[in-house]
Amino acid sequence: MKRIFAWIGLLIFSFGTIAHADSAPGDVIVTLGENLTPAQKEQVLEEMGVPSDVTTVTVSNAEEHKYLGEYIPKAQIGSKALSSSKITMKESGYGINVETKKITWVSKEMYTNALSTAGVKDADIYITAPFDVSGTAALTGLIKAYETSTGEKIPEEQKQVANEEMVTTAKLGDQIGEKEATELIQRIKEEVAAQNPQTVQDIQVIINNISNELNIQLTQDQIDQLAALFDKMQNLNINWDQVNNQLDKAKEKWDTFKNSEEGKGILQSLIDFLQSIVDGIAGLFK
Repeated sequence: MKRIFAWIGLLIFSFGTIAHADSAPGDVIVTLGENLTPAQKEQVLEEMGVPSDVTTVTVSNAEEHKYLGEYIPKAQIGSKALSSSKITMKESGYGINVETKKITWVSKEMYTNALSTAGVKDADIYITAPFDVSGTAALTGLIKAYETSTGEKIPEEQKQVANEEMVTTAKLGDQIGEKEATELIQRIKEEVAAQNPQTVQDIQVIINNISNELNIQLTQDQIDQLAALFDKMQNLNINWDQVNNQLDKAKEKWDTFKNSEEGKGILQSLIDFLQSIVDGIAGLFK
């Protein structure tokens, strides 16, 4: 789990340190953890399918601690920066499309949510590591890469909130289920944007209404934590129309994929695999 947290913090910070001029669709930038060995760097670059001269930014463990230290214990963040990512800029209106490999705790949808909060838009994003990690540090690197590629400076407060959102969603996923937590956060975000609540109490009403609608049971502590998170978001200069547009585009891409021949084939293969496991277990009791 400590590698997951370190990953996200890394991706978010990485977007902010180097400033380039306007990016163009097709531009690619890679983030690499500074503690990767030469062999591990070669491994992840080959996995990403990028040339050796691709533009790269490095993310340090200190950067991971900067963006994650307020939300998770230092021991969980660890002492090495290993996570890596690739961001490919796309045309306006494309949305955010996330793919992960060797990420065990933070889901694609959690990254999409947090990146949209941070202000990242219109990009294909690939997140990986030399071995299984939780994935939290990756967000720091992605934000750093985005800033580098576009020349757009993302406010520090917005980066912090994006990291907090990612960690909060992942922790909530451990308690109520990954899918449920992700959908809950997305729906709350949509309603906060639509209703523009003025107080924490107003946000709590939104949370209660949506959790009831989704048949999700939340404790008072969970409600308070979510209300505090979205209150922070409300106090930032976030472009909510842009956030919702990026989330809508991401949903459209998933719907298109799962209804395609390729998507149906992959889903059917998964169903067949799970059925084979069930059949195998049932056979033990015959």
